[in-house]
Amino acid sequence: MHPVLSVESLAAGYGKVEVVHDLSLRVAPGEFVAMLGRNGAGKSTTLHAISGLIPKRAGTVRFAGQDITAATPRTIVKAGLIQVLQGHRVIKALTVEDNLLIGTYVGARSGDRSRLHVIYEQFPELAERRLQQASRLSGGQQQILAVAQAIIGRPKLLILDEPSGGLAPMVVDRILDLARRLCDNGVAVLLVEQLIEKALARADRAYLVQSGQVAHEGPAAGLSDSPVLREVMIGGSHRASV
Repeated sequence: MHPVLSVESLAAGYGKVEVVHDLSLRVAPGEFVAMLGRNGAGKSTTLHAISGLIPKRAGTVRFAGQDITAATPRTIVKAGLIQVLQGHRVIKALTVEDNLLIGTYVGARSGDRSRLHVIYEQFPELAERRLQQASRLSGGQQQILAVAQAIIGRPKLLILDEPSGGLAPMVVDRILDLARRLCDNGVAVLLVEQLIEKALARADRAYLVQSGQVAHEGPAAGLSDSPVLREVMIGGSHRASV
């Protein structure tokens, strides 16, 4: 099966600092892929480069068969690659429903209300608060709203960057279980997450990132007990063959 996302020899960073070097990965349609590593390993930088939020210094990114290496974030989102940024990124001055409607602008019919009922069925707490300002939601509810805003845009690939940050375990489980169900319906998911056990329990495959490069890639099953995971998370110099 051709990958929906293919990243080859990516290099990216900020200012004079190159954070990611010669990094390659792939995600197939309907596949759940976790990217794991210590803080500062380059995971979020990789996601931002894929989404066009920072420039790529080298390498190629292809999505749904198209080269998006030089594409703008708007073009990338329109193509169906949607990232939920770390830190409950919603527009707090707008209502819950207006935040959701913003998510429909990635499709052909901007402002389309026809998918609201699907979101409200999945997230009844958003239906109850649909006319409230997003600023009045708890941190967990704001994160659920951010994920729902991405889902309503019907992504081909959903990227989740640290969705567990500051949330109760039960809320994290809901978000990751929803991501797993999306995969079962053909949506690809790329997840960066520090809660390793929770990520591996849902993922099909995992990439371990160390010092801006892939140190290991393989099936998620059994990885939680592997020496290579312990080595990468501790920060040793081990570099496994990919």
